[in-house]
Amino acid sequence: MKRFRFALRPVAVLRAHRDSRAREAFASAVHLYVQAEEELNRTRVRMRALEGALFAGRQQTFRAAEAALLLADYQRECEAEVEAERRVNAAREEMHRRRDEYLEAHRQLEVVQRLEEKARAKHRHEADKEEQAEADDFASHRRIRPMSIPV
Repeated sequence: MKRFRFALRPVAVLRAHRDSRAREAFASAVHLYVQAEEELNRTRVRMRALEGALFAGRQQTFRAAEAALLLADYQRECEAEVEAERRVNAAREEMHRRRDEYLEAHRQLEVVQRLEEKARAKHRHEADKEEQAEADDFASHRRIRPMSIPV
């Protein structure tokens, strides 16, 4: 029997490369999303610290210069939080887009892999059938061949 040859092998290779690239892009997008989330959390921690300082300053004697500086810092942190939230949302959208691309590439790869499995099973079945036919021919030739009786 001839050696197995899958006609769509080049397609399978291309789809495997596409799947690999899509998986790497998805992993990179997840990494960027996690970094954006961490930056947002750090910004929120700084904001809570400034809020604590602002409210603690109200319990003591009022110092206008300190209060103005704290308020300006707090406003900058609020703006930084808004920007960090925007980056998180953009990173989340990119991550979802990359995930969808990866899932589609993986589905296409699985289709070719299933076709190859079916082709291999068919080839194996035909090889088994051919081998059985050869065994049957061999057995029938032995049976037909006259036995020589030693004298």
